[in-house]
Amino acid sequence: MERKVRKERVGVVISNKMNKSGVIQVVRKEKHPKYGKYTLKTKKFKFHDEKEEAGIGDTVKIMETRPISKTKNWRLIEVIEKAK
Repeated sequence: MERKVRKERVGVVISNKMNKSGVIQVVRKEKHPKYGKYTLKTKKFKFHDEKEEAGIGDTVKIMETRPISKTKNWRLIEVIEKAK
């Protein structure tokens, strides 16, 4: 039995105060169906960070995984860019 393709998201870390956890904010542009204007939509995801390597302001990639806690079902894959 093959494993299905898991969702991945890229976003900016906005909080890392929890133990082995963090929160990222993913921003996407959405076009209005009638007027055609683009608006920014944001969504927050809690992710599991075993080594606690993600800092606030870092750009990271996360992957969907089994539920780790009540609100956490994403895990950190890599830190794409460190904050300056």
